[in-house]
Amino acid sequence: MQPFALVIEDNKDHALIFAEALRAADYETEMVYDGETALARLAATAPALVVLDLRIPRVPGREILRYIRAENRLAETRVILATGDHITAERLHNEAEVVLIKPIDFIQLRDLAVRMRPPESAD
Repeated sequence: MQPFALVIEDNKDHALIFAEALRAADYETEMVYDGETALARLAATAPALVVLDLRIPRVPGREILRYIRAENRLAETRVILATGDHITAERLHNEAEVVLIKPIDFIQLRDLAVRMRPPESAD
């Protein structure tokens, strides 16, 4: 079974590139384009991986990151922050597994996602 990844990015071109990189790393992916929808999806699912843009409409990425870190059922969710803001990236680097500065390379994201895949469950 493929792990689930949620791409939270308001730029639809970036979201598509991120989602394709995650699919290439063998994740089932879903894209959302605003913070309000992201919080609703996070309330209903527990993604293995989230790629999170910090500057998105309705609810900022920083609040979404806080939500993920505060929810016990999301304790295993790994977060890749995607930002063009070097200062914010420096401030938040301890709150995410990885912080990537835009533009983000497809191969770099794919390779990171492969390394972040959860271990296969033994049946």
